[in-house]
Amino acid sequence: MNKVVVGLSGGVDSSVAAATLYHKGYEVVGLTLWLMKGKGQCCSEGMVDAAFICEQLGIPHHIVDSRDVFQENIVDYLVSGYQSGITPLPCSQCNKAVKFGPMLSYAHQTLGIDKIATGHYARITYDAECDRYQLRRAIDLTKDQSYFLYDLTQDLLAASLFPLGELKKTETRRLAAEYNLKTADKPESQDLCLIESHGSMQKFLDKYISQTTGDIVDLDGNVVGQHQGIHHYTIGQRKGLGIAAPNPLYVIALDAARNRVIVGERHQATQAECTVHRVNWVSIQQPTVPIRASVQVRYRSPAVPVNVIPLEGNRIRLVFYEAQFSITPGQAAVLYDGELVLGGGIIEQLPEKIANGKLLEG
Repeated sequence: MNKVVVGLSGGVDSSVAAATLYHKGYEVVGLTLWLMKGKGQCCSEGMVDAAFICEQLGIPHHIVDSRDVFQENIVDYLVSGYQSGITPLPCSQCNKAVKFGPMLSYAHQTLGIDKIATGHYARITYDAECDRYQLRRAIDLTKDQSYFLYDLTQDLLAASLFPLGELKKTETRRLAAEYNLKTADKPESQDLCLIESHGSMQKFLDKYISQTTGDIVDLDGNVVGQHQGIHHYTIGQRKGLGIAAPNPLYVIALDAARNRVIVGERHQATQAECTVHRVNWVSIQQPTVPIRASVQVRYRSPAVPVNVIPLEGNRIRLVFYEAQFSITPGQAAVLYDGELVLGGGIIEQLPEKIANGKLLEG
């Protein structure tokens, strides 16, 4: 009998993933990672619901204390990033370093099982011609989570199953009801687990970063307002600036060294290109010459055409066909060829442009 360890958060998606594999004849073991204290789906409430699902299915349930791993790889990562003036993306980091890697290690070393599964909406295929596992978008594009999975390695893809990748969300809910799962009507989580636990990202960050008042300045260095900490802002932000101006203003840069938020009009928050580091080529071999692709620079942003230029040190330069709004250091840039995820990495800090109180062109 095929054995698989299913990561259970206590939500409907992971519950249906476990139930689907169980009803397909797999020998399923539930595994919940204890990431932090609180009431988010990944924590106390989620663990209770995950345990109930395992009881319903009649399968074992294991809980692994991963709080130290989560603190080091996610909390510390987020705090240091926001302090330096970037907007980190925790989910892709969490998937590889906190979830998939440790899950597979526990499954293999403790349980003697070589397969893991999650409730992510994405698909894995195998290309025999290039002897490579490939990551693809989910059938339900409205729920597709491949953007957060670009950093998975070949060994993790080879060992992973995504039972929901071929399903629409409505089908997931239908199966949950059909299997009479406790989580069938559970509301869907809309926020990061940290936000669920603390109420907002600002409250979470304020717990770790002291609020230091500073200037909000325009491109000419004129002070137009005050901020309570640059970690409360991100590139492209319009709301919450507290500035009266004849035209809408947006955050166009964060100057951590001088504790300033720089604002300007929308067209001044666009970039024609950016560089990306920590690139993982998930579905293809690392290219040695420029290629064309589509790139998604935020989870909910559309994929846009781009020229990809390889650089030294596992870096690439992206040259957009049209200048893009709100290119944000710390977020992921994920490359696609249709539904195929080519690879991705983290957008680097934009070139230093601030001098003598003015944002210089070029």
